[in-house]
Amino acid sequence: STMAHRRRGVGVGRAGAAAYKKKAEELNAVNLESAMETVQKLETKLSDFAKVHKNEIQLDPAFRAKFLQMCALLGVDILSSEKGFWGKLGMGDFFYELSVKVAEVCLASRSRNGGIIRVGEVNEILSQRGTRFKFADSSKSKKTSYSDDDIITAVKKLSALGSGFRTVTVGRSVMIISVPEELDGDHMQILNLAQDDSHGSYGVITIRDIKATLSWDEDRCERALQKLMGKGMVWLDINNDGKKSYWFPSLWKKNT
Repeated sequence: STMAHRRRGVGVGRAGAAAYKKKAEELNAVNLESAMETVQKLETKLSDFAKVHKNEIQLDPAFRAKFLQMCALLGVDILSSEKGFWGKLGMGDFFYELSVKVAEVCLASRSRNGGIIRVGEVNEILSQRGTRFKFADSSKSKKTSYSDDDIITAVKKLSALGSGFRTVTVGRSVMIISVPEELDGDHMQILNLAQDDSHGSYGVITIRDIKATLSWDEDRCERALQKLMGKGMVWLDINNDGKKSYWFPSLWKKNT
């Protein structure tokens, strides 16, 4: 009968669905095994590549950035891989050493900038003066150049230790903050505005600038600036006419 035919059809359909599901699971297992095997082969090739180019990875920032990109594509976190080959390559040590140097620069400049400094300035200090910190074998190797990305990666390593170090992007600059205090949206807007030299000197701002650009009232401007001044992140300058200017030492450059 038609009903019997329908019931048989439903029964066959279920059996077919179960068979399809089983086959799909088998294919997924094969695909997963194949993918894992491919990744393992790629990791082996990456490891061989790193052995051959160890010096370039350690000394050349551009080469190092490309190598880290390759690792990231494979999901290889060489910073946390302390055992096995990646530990022997010394990349964990490389970023550990750099993170200590970055921390030293940030802490040494904290009395001047209140604990906020441009990544670019840290890099300039490291390339020009270096730091007192050195590994036992540092003097044997050539001088290492760092990229801004290297420094940002080193700060992430510090941040993972719960040190309070972190990076924030403010306008054109990436800043390292080395104090535990949080900066709110108002502080970030003022920092961003201080980098906009269309209204005056780079790194300097007035309450008039803030009011005109952000449409804040006097009290809001004062509150945000007073907090930044209290942290040492902003310096107040009053000229002979009594005009107040607020300077951000973290934005100073060599030619200012």
